[in-house]
Amino acid sequence: LLLMTTVGVGGIIVYDLRTNTVDTIGRDVLNAPFHIQALNGRWYVSDVVDGHPHVAVLTPDGKVEAYRDVDTITSIPHQFAVLPDARIVLESRDGRLVALQGDSIATFALVETGTRPSLLAGVAGGVLHAVPLVHMTLYNQFGHIRWRIPWYWAETAFFTDIATDRQGRVHIIAGVPADETFIVYTLGRNDGDVIQWSEPGP
Repeated sequence: LLLMTTVGVGGIIVYDLRTNTVDTIGRDVLNAPFHIQALNGRWYVSDVVDGHPHVAVLTPDGKVEAYRDVDTITSIPHQFAVLPDARIVLESRDGRLVALQGDSIATFALVETGTRPSLLAGVAGGVLHAVPLVHMTLYNQFGHIRWRIPWYWAETAFFTDIATDRQGRVHIIAGVPADETFIVYTLGRNDGDVIQWSEPGP
């Protein structure tokens, strides 16, 4: 299993838990990487090319396999989810989740949008769509709702990121500006219930 993060103005630091080694890939091909998802031996990375947001698809050693221009599709290009069949799901400007495959764009699900940018992540073969102050929804690979929970967190809290582990649990990091603290919440994969949370920390 791999733990990923972005670094500097380009490149991905990869920590391999099996070998306890660190490597940097994509240093010469990425400009401003932000959101990353690994699937089926490929890296999917939000990036900027010539001032336009793209989702880059990289081979395991960091070579660009494809670029997908998403500038005209979404206003939050750094948020996407990848399905097992390699479709890329984004929130479109007109209140839909859309799935990109090759040159085609298809509606994945109709969604509510909020006043804050949504978060997306590939989870358990589907898509987690978090709409701050509204709800969080896990869709299966066909766009059908598996579970939906209301937004439990206070209006003063904001999410900074979501991720999953090998058990399929969802981890969300919420920040509270008034306290200058962050809390990591863990949701169960089957129902979205909060099953644990960390102590608030800086």
